[in-house]
Amino acid sequence: MPQPRVEIVYCRRCRFVLRAGWLAQELLMTLGDAVGELALVPGDGGVFEVWVEGERVFSRAEAGRFPESKELKQLVRDRVAPGRDLGHSDGGSRDVAEVPEEEVQG
Repeated sequence: MPQPRVEIVYCRRCRFVLRAGWLAQELLMTLGDAVGELALVPGDGGVFEVWVEGERVFSRAEAGRFPESKELKQLVRDRVAPGRDLGHSDGGSRDVAEVPEEEVQG
């Protein structure tokens, strides 16, 4: 079964390419083994959208802002690897009782 395609559509005239590239890198570092392809797609009109398999998961126009890295990782993860723990990107802090002993001893 092919792995999902993720697209970041960005406005080339607004020079959103650097933000798109950075977010693409963040997604690949975190979810690279669950993503089959990540494409940067140039657009116009102030667009900044993220799509997973043809479903829009984030729109700058709708949100009135750019996505946070953590937020985008969660949105994409929920579609490509729903059971995956993102560690600190999931926002939950682990209780000391949940931390493996070797990490505590450090």
